[in-house]
Amino acid sequence: MSFINFNSGKILQIWDGISGTLAHTENSTFGYFTIENGTDLPEHSHIHEQCCHVLEGELEFTIDGETQLLTKGMAAFIPSMAPHSARALTACKVIDCFTPVREDFVALEKLQP
Repeated sequence: MSFINFNSGKILQIWDGISGTLAHTENSTFGYFTIENGTDLPEHSHIHEQCCHVLEGELEFTIDGETQLLTKGMAAFIPSMAPHSARALTACKVIDCFTPVREDFVALEKLQP
C-alpha cells in the first residue's frame, strides 16, 4: 500500500468515544481517529510502540506518570509496554501509528459491519 485515503475507509468504533479509519502495512497500523470531547482512555499498556499526532483539539496525555497537554501539531511517543492514558479536553482528531500491526484492530475490522 503506497497511499492511504482515510476519507474512504470504513469508520469503526474503537472504544467508547473513539472512532476512525484504519490502514495496515506489513509492519504497522495507522489510525485516523476522532475522539469525542470528554472521552477518557483509561490507563493501559500494549506491546506496540505508538506515536499519537494531534491534528485538531486538546488531548491531555499521560505516559508512565508524566502528563502533557497536546495540541495541534504535537505528538506523543509511547514505548512498548509503557502505561499510558488520555483525556480529550475538546473534540480531537489524531493520527496514531502502532508498530507492530495491531492484530486486535484487524480483528475488530472483521467484526464490525
